[in-house]
Amino acid sequence: MGVSGVTDSVGVKSFNELKEEGNKAFKNNDWKEALKLYCAALSLSADFSQERAIILKNRAAVYLKLNENQKAIEDCDKALEIIPEDPKALFRRCQALENVGRYEEAFRDAKQIHTVDPTNKAIQPILARLHTIVENRIKENTQTENKIRQMFKYAFNIEEDPEKRAKAVSNFIVLCKESRGSKALIEAGIIEKIAQLMKIEKNQEIVLGCIRTIGQLCKENAQNTKKVISVLGIPWFLDMLNCKEEEQVNAAQYCIQVIINSISGIDKSKDEKPDPKLLEENKAEIDTLLTCLIYGCTSRTISGLARDALIELISRNVHYKAIAWAEQLVKIKGLQRLMEVGSELPEYKYESSMEITDSTRTLTSLCLARIYENMYYDEARTRYLDNIDDYVKDKLLTPELENRIRVVVAITTLLLGPLDVGNIIVSREGIIPMIVQMANSDDVLQQRVACECIIAAATKKDKVKSLISCSVDILKKLYHSKDDGIRVRALVGLCKLGSSGGTDASIRPFADGATTRLAEACKKFLLNKAKDNDMKRWATEGLSYLTLDADVKDKLINDKAALRALFDLAKTGNQAVVYDVITTFVNLVNAYDKQEIIPELVELAKFAKHHVPEDHELDDPEFVAQRSTILVHEGIVSALVALSKAESENSRELIARVFNVLASQQELRGIMVQQGAVKCLLKLTHNGTEKGMRQAAQALARLGVSIDPSVAFNGQKSMEVIKPLLALLRPDCQALENFEALLTLCNLASMNETVRNHIIKEGGLSNIENMMFEQHEMIRRAATQVMTNMVSSPKVVELYEGNNDKTKFLFLLCGEEDEETMKAATGAMAILTSASKICCQKIFEVSTWLDIFHMILAHPNKDIQHRAMVIVYNIISSKKELAEKIIETDIMEILMAYTMLNDIEKSEVKKIAQEALDAAKKWKIIKSADEATNEDEDEN
Repeated sequence: MGVSGVTDSVGVKSFNELKEEGNKAFKNNDWKEALKLYCAALSLSADFSQERAIILKNRAAVYLKLNENQKAIEDCDKALEIIPEDPKALFRRCQALENVGRYEEAFRDAKQIHTVDPTNKAIQPILARLHTIVENRIKENTQTENKIRQMFKYAFNIEEDPEKRAKAVSNFIVLCKESRGSKALIEAGIIEKIAQLMKIEKNQEIVLGCIRTIGQLCKENAQNTKKVISVLGIPWFLDMLNCKEEEQVNAAQYCIQVIINSISGIDKSKDEKPDPKLLEENKAEIDTLLTCLIYGCTSRTISGLARDALIELISRNVHYKAIAWAEQLVKIKGLQRLMEVGSELPEYKYESSMEITDSTRTLTSLCLARIYENMYYDEARTRYLDNIDDYVKDKLLTPELENRIRVVVAITTLLLGPLDVGNIIVSREGIIPMIVQMANSDDVLQQRVACECIIAAATKKDKVKSLISCSVDILKKLYHSKDDGIRVRALVGLCKLGSSGGTDASIRPFADGATTRLAEACKKFLLNKAKDNDMKRWATEGLSYLTLDADVKDKLINDKAALRALFDLAKTGNQAVVYDVITTFVNLVNAYDKQEIIPELVELAKFAKHHVPEDHELDDPEFVAQRSTILVHEGIVSALVALSKAESENSRELIARVFNVLASQQELRGIMVQQGAVKCLLKLTHNGTEKGMRQAAQALARLGVSIDPSVAFNGQKSMEVIKPLLALLRPDCQALENFEALLTLCNLASMNETVRNHIIKEGGLSNIENMMFEQHEMIRRAATQVMTNMVSSPKVVELYEGNNDKTKFLFLLCGEEDEETMKAATGAMAILTSASKICCQKIFEVSTWLDIFHMILAHPNKDIQHRAMVIVYNIISSKKELAEKIIETDIMEILMAYTMLNDIEKSEVKKIAQEALDAAKKWKIIKSADEATNEDEDEN
């Protein structure tokens, strides 16, 4: 193909035109346009031609600007294949290699440039810098090798001092965090050494250190992970998990999740989903690992803590955002295994029983729900239901009492997870009569199991009417049982049925005062020190239903002992209590979703004789604020932090809702920050339901509105909070969310250049600019105030200098009717024009520029006058031709008028006006009084 002579046709540009336009876009800092043009030019270049080499070098320069260093390296490689030792290609590759930490290769290129072009001054400081780095790295590598030898000597010798051994192992973890360190450790054989040591090691601190070392080696490194799996084998990790020490179980669980993330490409810190390519490459390892997890969860030889960890791992990875393994799990009969776990009862102790914890059934319910959520089409849901049906039928094939009890327990587990599936199973022939028969028996265990199933089924009363219709009488009878365990469960069932009116004050399912009496009974169980945590958990579940009643809220909020008991229960770490405790808190602060009441529709409903819900007077905002204040002062924040470790996304959403309501009270924000709310809320913004993440982000925004950002978001938190705040600047978010996020971003942008750069890096500038043109006046104002702080950044100035209308739009905002928006816009323009002559010139591209200057120079607000005068001074000082455009208008008369003012309050404006005139005199556009007098004398 002839390159430079490509013939133009209609709408088609030649190679040279594309190259020149690309060069122009590059000079204007329009990297995306330059990239597009260079790619188009490249498609017109002949293979191995000089023109192709030029475009490849140019495109590499764009990639460097876009921080896409690997692509820059690849383009330079190709250019150097065409023209070996090309100094520009070598120089750009050298820069890219240094950026990605490949210093030795960068140094090689720098030396080659110096050899080819000894007069090149630009490479000399780079060569010197890289020489120092490479020399230091050689020394460090030597030192690292010596350190590793020393660490190995202590860590893997059982006879050495335990403290020295533990210290050596902890040093492995630190060293693994560096890529060179992890590489050196693997080459030294650390994986094999750990495999041998763990067969005999008894020191718990060293065991933990070794597990964490393996986890750190695998973190975000698929190659290391595959090496670890090949040496240790997947059963090794399950052996490490099988322990009664919670710290070791947590470490091993984390290690397994790191392995899954690494070989699938999931990056939790960046909220990235798996890489399809890695998923395909590592399918065998991933399937083997997850199959081991599901088979392991029914093992009779593992501890209860290990079983919980396995179920949590399955829950996390079946989701479509993770490995999307739900359908595969159903195919390998994983549901039956989970139902088997969900049917386990501590009362049945025999050789083949499974050890479970207080949290096991709750975690199993959550896991079953998570799998069902990922059944996206009817056929998949049918398969899910068929598997559950098969489990129930298999259990009921033999008429043994134990099997019937286990089926009811498994159904209860199901009802607490995928409720719709549970309701279908309960409605199957023979199930309800079996439950009723158990409830009416004299056997305490049967009564308890049946009672729990009735409570779970009562969530959707319309789905299992035949069971609910007889449940009130059954529950009343069971409430008079001599067994406290039966009594408290029956009490919860009555509470649940008694709360069926929800927050509607006009509906009273039971007689007046019945709900408060039920609440008092629940509190007695909660506060009785002689009762175990299981009793207290059931009492809390009762309160979670009853606190929909405003009278119950009022009594509970004034019972400090009951509140503290709820907080203590929250801190136990028992997953079974999470939902009930947090639901009680949600009810206390009215953090639930409420349908907007439109007066016109209410009137229509009354006319049509439809029921209209009524709010209780104790649910008015002032009472909600009072309850929020009491809760925060009593210590709810630490309870919420403990609860936030929940696996359930719905539970995390409820926690975020409570935080958000509490943060709406300005006087509570300082206490919340002191007690660790920010760190917890940041975690809640990373994963969960969309509503939950938004609620957490809004709570963070509220905390940052009225507190110094360096206090509210100290250290790294000032960076971490930016992304969730920017997520609130979407059109589908509410105006209040937009506004509060902007106010906090404004505070953050005032902190330092590092924070401003991070806002830019997260793509925040376009979000903020979009808000500057919203119809809502308060949002426009807040967004402009953020931009006033952002333009202090040289990077933002550079963007405003580019080939775009950013400066023009900002200047147009100086003419806004809203005084605060005008003040912010003029402040931003004052900063921009002082930093950039290009931005000064762009003002004149606005057709109404003179009208806007008239408006802001004559504005009654002295701050706006001052900022306007600074803009005028900056323009006059920047270029002679721009100064002439200003002076030839009546702005000169305005400047002169200001210099004659004797108003002390406007002395600063007067001073700048004089400086502007003096700048014009330097350009010799206007003459000083002495020069004018001399001219007059010459004429005479």
